[in-house]
Amino acid sequence: MFAWLGKAAYRWRWAVLAAWGVALLLVLPVLPRVPGALTVGGFSSPNTEAAQARGVLQRELGFAPSTLLVIYQSERWSAADPAFHGAVERSLSRVRAVPGVTDVILPAADPGLISEDGDTAYAIIGLSQGPEEAQRLVPAFEEALQPQAGLRMSVAGAPAFYRDIETVSQRDLRRAEVVVFPIALAALLLVFGSVIAALMPLAVGAAGVALVLATIFLATRVTELSIFVLNLATMLGLGLAVDYSLFVTSRYREELAASGGDVPGSIERTMGTAGKAVVFSGATVLIGLLGLSLFEFMFLRSVGIAGVVVVAWSTLAAVTLLPALLAVVGTNIDRFAIRRTATPGDRDHGFWVRLSRGVMARPFAVLIPTLAFLLLLGAPFLRANISSPDATILPRDLPSRQAFDLLVAEYGAGEISPFFVVLEAPGDLFTAARLGAVYDVGARLADDPRVTRVQSIVPPTLAREQAVGAAFLQRGLDRLGVETGVGRLASDRAAVIVAYTDSLPNSEGSKALLAELRALDPPGLTVKVDGGTAEIVDVVAKMYAEFPRAIAFVVVATYLILLLLFRSVLLPLKAILMNALSIMASYGALVWVFQEGNLSGALGFSGLGFVEASLPVIMFCVLFGLSMDYEVFLLSRIREEWERTGDNSRAVATGMQRSGRIITSAALIVVVVAGAFVTADVVLIKALGFGIALAVFLDATVVRALLVPSTMRLLGDWNWWLPAPLHRVLPVGPLAEESA
Repeated sequence: MFAWLGKAAYRWRWAVLAAWGVALLLVLPVLPRVPGALTVGGFSSPNTEAAQARGVLQRELGFAPSTLLVIYQSERWSAADPAFHGAVERSLSRVRAVPGVTDVILPAADPGLISEDGDTAYAIIGLSQGPEEAQRLVPAFEEALQPQAGLRMSVAGAPAFYRDIETVSQRDLRRAEVVVFPIALAALLLVFGSVIAALMPLAVGAAGVALVLATIFLATRVTELSIFVLNLATMLGLGLAVDYSLFVTSRYREELAASGGDVPGSIERTMGTAGKAVVFSGATVLIGLLGLSLFEFMFLRSVGIAGVVVVAWSTLAAVTLLPALLAVVGTNIDRFAIRRTATPGDRDHGFWVRLSRGVMARPFAVLIPTLAFLLLLGAPFLRANISSPDATILPRDLPSRQAFDLLVAEYGAGEISPFFVVLEAPGDLFTAARLGAVYDVGARLADDPRVTRVQSIVPPTLAREQAVGAAFLQRGLDRLGVETGVGRLASDRAAVIVAYTDSLPNSEGSKALLAELRALDPPGLTVKVDGGTAEIVDVVAKMYAEFPRAIAFVVVATYLILLLLFRSVLLPLKAILMNALSIMASYGALVWVFQEGNLSGALGFSGLGFVEASLPVIMFCVLFGLSMDYEVFLLSRIREEWERTGDNSRAVATGMQRSGRIITSAALIVVVVAGAFVTADVVLIKALGFGIALAVFLDATVVRALLVPSTMRLLGDWNWWLPAPLHRVLPVGPLAEESA
């Protein structure tokens, strides 16, 4: 089949090129519209306790789905000055008319919104949409704010945070593209030694990425996709397309040299060998990314959908566009050489033969320290603090990050994300016993040293009986038409206690407090807790409850694909274990660098104190496929030689010689592409690029050069063992197809 594909690509080369050219012309106008079609967020789930508590707040107490905070400072007035409050009110005079604004709470109405030193205050603006959707309202809101002489204003809150993520993600992508293409071209020139050969993978990669982005745009017509797929699609699309093109082009040059310039035959044999390996390799990468589609979170599903699109177009380009280009270029593949390149080396000589034989001569002496080294790199992951993102993943020059830092400095780390303790009653909340139970919960919070202030319909600053009486009085006045604000904190069926803490939502103290609150069992009431800490804990718990299912799917499906390709029971298992080692090493680096802040100065960020929850998930699914990519190409060459000679050690040495340099070069391109995203301002993208680059580097060097030959030497002929029942089930045939 694959040899036939090469023959067809040669025969219909101009038709194939014309079809790709028309497709590119059609999608080019779409590309600038892709960022606007994507959404920010997708990190939340409606099936968590925090989401259920939020639903009660909105249904019973009229809480807005999201809020913006406008922070005010003045050198002319103190925050308690009537003139200050007048200026604040005038600044918001047009805000109430902005579509989507549901409520405005001024600092004059809530003294808790004024800082202790009296030089800062903030107003709360309720919005009719959730934070991920409400980020579209932020520009209109900021335009409606009226500047006031002597008053400085900053806008914070989740919608502003998501708006700035979209802005900086597009900026990161443009910067990465500027960095990637010239460096990738230089690397390809170094690998191939000629301009024509180097341009082949880059041209195929650029065409593939263009069609990937256009397909993602079309996919947004039927489902929501996250803005983060832009960076990943470009990173993965260019990396995979260049990888596959590199393998195919290198094999073509080898076949061309061996055949004395037979272009049709060389393309046919190339597609029957390298082309087949590309398709199976693409299947393993696709399986890894399909694992992300098993998650409930839109963000992860988006990456999975985009990944499938990337793999599909990259593979299609490598087996259709590339052979057509090679057919046109023909024997001119090495034109415009910048250095002399060696012809394919003898099977028994060369660096990779010497290295593999040296490793196989002392397999235990190589295997044990190499395993220890990789396990040592992965060890920091044992102390990982898995959490969800907040404003600290943004660079400090963005407005929402600056406003966040101002709130933390003036009010404390927990001001922007308090605990919302929702207390529901099966009947009327306003009974002495149930209000007393609400009081007890509030008093417990007020006495907690981690809590800085508490807001409740039954204020814990009063004695229990007085506080309950005050709640009844407020309710009575409210029913008489006197505005008391009781509706913000209680209804006939539910009450909320708002507790502000002294630490960030992802701190250990906040997580411990959440566990204590959820363990409460006040008489006659049910407790649900919302807030930043609750959302983080619930999202991480749900995500990692689903992670084992994704791992099982990816591992089992990959094993079956490799079993079919290599007709071996042990080789796929060994490949999976090798992959796990390089992935664990990259996990350890995430903790050491991004959680603990090592190398933060060189990489341009501040240590987060946590590992963003989705990173290990995405990296597993992406890296499992990418690492298997190189395993497929290496073992394909080894299997070809083993089928030819039946000599395991010779097959390993020859396979390493024929593919080692190409695999290392392909990995270099992926490292360059992924490494370009280390320049990103969003720490999440920076960490993803760093983790992928490190894992691919380790996989293509330490794992492929040392672990693979040592383990294959130790296993010997067991590498190729296949039980008799499987001999009858699996299709029979050599890995390398014969030319028809």
